[in-house]
Amino acid sequence: MFIMMSAENSGVLALARHTQKSSTPSEPVPLTRAQMRRLAEFRFQLRKFLHFSSLAAEAVGLRAQQYQLLQCVWGMPEELDPTIANVAARMLLKHNSAVELVDRTIEQGLLRRCPDPTDHRRILLRMTPHGEKLLASLAAWHLRELEETGPELIRALRRVLLTPQQGSNSRSTSRVPTRIDSPRIPRGAR
Repeated sequence: MFIMMSAENSGVLALARHTQKSSTPSEPVPLTRAQMRRLAEFRFQLRKFLHFSSLAAEAVGLRAQQYQLLQCVWGMPEELDPTIANVAARMLLKHNSAVELVDRTIEQGLLRRCPDPTDHRRILLRMTPHGEKLLASLAAWHLRELEETGPELIRALRRVLLTPQQGSNSRSTSRVPTRIDSPRIPRGAR
């Protein structure tokens, strides 16, 4: 039940419903070339940030998913406990994949398993001091990167969302960069 609710909240089920409905007569109007370019630019801006994130994690000896796991455990909503099931749902992973990811992260001394004080059948995930320190450092790098690249990401998203969905003959306002900037990794992490 929880996983279904989490999937619904994340939009996964909405996407599945949309895909199922797409064979009905009310199919969406095809996108114009300009709309596709705006959507592609938004995806490019997202990929740039995710590439930065991956490089930053690698620079400190982590896989990108391990950084996401640490962030997920530390930033779990108050109403959810940091269990493997909740982590799997929040990271959109299968349970066994989440277990493997947690095991690798525990081996590196960044997480630990603890019995739930209120329900001894459950195991909670907790950060180690080393994990907290590493997460804080990576999160700071990510915030600095977002301060620099976030405005362009927001502009790209606004171009996608604030553009009429059909009959757009207007010129594309999206600026396609002439070169791709490489992500900036802090000097101490190289």
